[in-house]
Amino acid sequence: MEDLDYQKELAWELLSSGITETDLELQPDLALLPPGAGLTADLAIPFPDDLAPVPQPIDPPPSPSAELPRADVLVVTWTVDEVQALADVLTPGFGRDRWYRYDRKFAQYDPQIRRGAPAKIAKRLGSYMLTKIGDKSVLCFKSELHLNQDGIESPANPGNATLPVRAMFHQLIDEVKPSLVLTVGTAGGVFQEHDLGDVVVTRGAKFRVKREFKNAPFAGKSYKCDWDLPTGRFDKAVELMAKFQDNLAEPEFLPPTKNFTIPGPLPTPSRPNKPDIKLDGRDMPAFHPILTTDYFEFGTSGNHLDHEGAAVEMGDAVLGLVLEERKAAGQSTPNWAVVRNCSDPQINGDLKNKPAKQSVQALWAVYYYKGFGYWTSVMSALATWGIVAGL
Repeated sequence: MEDLDYQKELAWELLSSGITETDLELQPDLALLPPGAGLTADLAIPFPDDLAPVPQPIDPPPSPSAELPRADVLVVTWTVDEVQALADVLTPGFGRDRWYRYDRKFAQYDPQIRRGAPAKIAKRLGSYMLTKIGDKSVLCFKSELHLNQDGIESPANPGNATLPVRAMFHQLIDEVKPSLVLTVGTAGGVFQEHDLGDVVVTRGAKFRVKREFKNAPFAGKSYKCDWDLPTGRFDKAVELMAKFQDNLAEPEFLPPTKNFTIPGPLPTPSRPNKPDIKLDGRDMPAFHPILTTDYFEFGTSGNHLDHEGAAVEMGDAVLGLVLEERKAAGQSTPNWAVVRNCSDPQINGDLKNKPAKQSVQALWAVYYYKGFGYWTSVMSALATWGIVAGL
């Protein structure tokens, strides 16, 4: 249990990485921000002219308590690196500080959120910006709620905890009324052949929970969405992804100290990977699920998570659960898919792994996650564009 507690602490740390004081403000005064704040990086992405993302700002800006606008596609992401990359690709000119804050019905969620969680501090559910790709409207949403951040475990019923992000998904779908929902962001690669920056796209999700949700009714459950995901623009998306492959170069592997010696020549870093899209039913079994954990887990050459799923992350199976609930209740149920970039590739399982606080495997997984989160998230944002452009 001690190892899982430490891995939970790592999950909190990684999901909170990069948050600034402005991120936590409900209505930041953009005029007081430094020059350039609120803008996006100019990635100079050569989109086809008729399919370049075009942000759709709302005038006047909506109140944080306003209902979300309707859109054809709802795209949900989770962390600072992920939202910054999504903004740079899909809402150019409108960085995360300029996305509209959203606190609708937050008072109903607040008692379910643990003290210290980002949503508790920010006092909101998320932020959003509209954009358009071709004739499709897209609402990009950055959630402040997370399966791995918010839960308050039940003292009377251990292994069960609050899950406010579940209600949030219902609320978003009720308001946006999308025909498609995509969850987008970073993940740990589980296949040896899935390299840094590759993007896994799957229509399946599975709860692999062992800590505060280990006894929840959904523990171990899998979900799938049986629809024909459009791939007509994937080749173009992969072409655009290749423009940034130099940002995916592996690190130099030098000895950790001058006192450390190894026989023979020092290993050299590999060449940058040319990122690709790995699709369920084509590059892996159909509906091979994303694995959702309630702690920080990563794929290694020894734990064989590739047998169980497509990649490992910390939230997406909640969407599968919510849509199954909506279907059972006769409510509108959009199609859905998971778009996750490999921000950390499969780790060498021969490296030391115990105890958790001295794990060299975890050290490398965290290094990759923190060092490559933004650029790998640019890859999943471009794959997201490829899906929407192909609709």
